[in-house]
Amino acid sequence: MAVSANSFSTSASLIRRVKARDCEAWQRLSRLYGPLVYRWTRQCGLQPSDAADVVQNVFLSVSQHVEDYSSQRPNHSFRGWLWTITRNAVREFYRQQGTHPAAFGGSDAQIQFQQIAESLDSIDGTPDAQSGFDASASLAHRALGLIKGDFEPRTWAAFWQTTIENQSAAEVGLALGLSTKAVRQAKYRVLCRLREILADD
Repeated sequence: MAVSANSFSTSASLIRRVKARDCEAWQRLSRLYGPLVYRWTRQCGLQPSDAADVVQNVFLSVSQHVEDYSSQRPNHSFRGWLWTITRNAVREFYRQQGTHPAAFGGSDAQIQFQQIAESLDSIDGTPDAQSGFDASASLAHRALGLIKGDFEPRTWAAFWQTTIENQSAAEVGLALGLSTKAVRQAKYRVLCRLREILADD
């Protein structure tokens, strides 16, 4: 992807809107980060149904504690904050399972659940950092999916062909019946919209 996804983080304006209980902002945040949180829970060993339950718990906790989040702290990204909440939710899940071992194999299972819960504390950074998964690119792709409907087809095509497919503005303009300037303006408009969601302001 030619968009510099690695430079993206959650926008301060989106977080402010979530803190202000803006329903649209909350839906956007959950659609952006829900799949990532689900991926994290699965990487921590949860089965799909359990992972889905934990994801719900994570976003419940986010809604209750989003006022506590501040991007002004050093090395304090929203994604890192979200991982901390997710890790705690997964650890709590395993601890609860460990207190009900009968259905999971007796005392051996209880010990295993406790060991997993404790091992989560030792993970430095998100699981993605260890697996090589590019979470920023994944978020950028989801964000593009969210905003595509906000633009006319030619505007979107101009953006996509110049930014994602790396075609020149001149050749894209020729194909779409647009001036080179109009192609560049279309690209700029979409990138600005994308940064509203993902880039710090």
